[in-house]
Amino acid sequence: MRHHAKGRAFGRPTNQRRALLRSLARSLILHERISTTEAKAKELRPFVERLVTYGKRDTLASRRLARARMGGDDETVTKLFSAIAPRYADRAGGYTRIVKRSKSASDGRKTAYIAFV
Repeated sequence: MRHHAKGRAFGRPTNQRRALLRSLARSLILHERISTTEAKAKELRPFVERLVTYGKRDTLASRRLARARMGGDDETVTKLFSAIAPRYADRAGGYTRIVKRSKSASDGRKTAYIAFV
């Protein structure tokens, strides 16, 4: 039974799963739209939306929190705080959109785009 078990494991240990989310978040922030599996996109959404909320506050503490969540990646945090977060200053959440695509022809996995609104 999965009582109170949140999130998807993706068949990876915790450190690899955290690295996967950081890598996907970095790609999304830098390119503003990425294609990945549907499950990874659904797992990435709350991670990135929390980062954008930190960016909207734009305090030293929120910059440090965002930098810690991104594993010390300065380039991504700078773009998040200077370009992406100001776009959503008057929006109360829902900064990303997931668009489902057709199944992959080779292995049948469900793919999706995740992009900023």
